[in-house]
This record gives sequence, structure tokens and C-alpha cells, in this order.
Amino acid sequence: MKLTQSILAVLAFAFLAAFATNDADAAYRQYYSGWQYYPQRSYYYSSYYYKPTPTYRSYSYHYCVYYPTKPRYVYYYNPYQKQYWGRFDLEGKPGEQYSLLKEEDRKENLEEIPESAFPAPAAMPAVPESEDGASIAPPPSVPEGDLPGQDAVDPVEGKTEE
Repeated sequence: MKLTQSILAVLAFAFLAAFATNDADAAYRQYYSGWQYYPQRSYYYSSYYYKPTPTYRSYSYHYCVYYPTKPRYVYYYNPYQKQYWGRFDLEGKPGEQYSLLKEEDRKENLEEIPESAFPAPAAMPAVPESEDGASIAPPPSVPEGDLPGQDAVDPVEGKTEE
């Protein structure tokens, strides 16, 4: 009897531990770094880290780019494909804040994308490369106040300018 109770207790503990681990993995499926200022280009950037599936072992990343001269938007940049692929409207209504560019409108330089290429904002898109429909979390609050004057590596160009 005691052996059966012990076995059941161990199985129950293992079952609960498995669910706790899955919840923890899901909680860290995506996250953003803090904002860094790149003074030579006059923008801030934050790294968006994600896993295509909750159990994926490593993170991939994209960049969120915030231009103080365009204070309404945070732009998403894919460093693997070297292109901007959408933007988040900081003044949009919840659930209607993301404009996902068509494939043919995605460019390496933001200046090459006409304003008319951005569709009306909608819900956040799916986590890149995911197949389960999980949405990207909105970006962190953008920096406010005076611009810092520090050297940084340009995430888009991948080099330091002095």
C-alpha cells in the first residue's frame, strides 16, 4: 500500500513539474531588450528575441527601431533578410497597431518604403517562423527625454562609427 502511494506521489510530482516547466518555457518564448541609442544614425533600437515554438532551444532575433523624428512608430527590422517588415503604431488603438508590409514592399532602407505601402494597422502578427498563431508581444515603451550621446554599434549596419 505504501509503495503504491509513494509511486503515485512521484508520478503526480513529475506530472506537475512537467507542466510547470512548460509554463516557464512559454513565458520566455519572446522578450525585448532595453533600448540602446545609436547617435550616428539618431535612432534607438531594441532587440526582439523569440522562439518559433515554446520548446525551441535557442532564440532568434529581430530589431525594433525607434526614430525620435518619427515618434509615432516603432519599425521592425529583420537582420537575416536585411529588411524592414512592418511597424507598430504607438498611438493606435489596442488590437489595431501593427502594419505588416507586403513582401514586395519590404526594403533594407526605410527611406525606400513609401508611406502608402504601410497598410491600415491591425492585430500584432504571428511570432516569426511560428505555426501556432502566437502573436508578437507589443514593443517596450519608447525612450523619452533628451537624447544620450554615447557610442554604440549600429544593429542594421553592424559596425561602429566614430
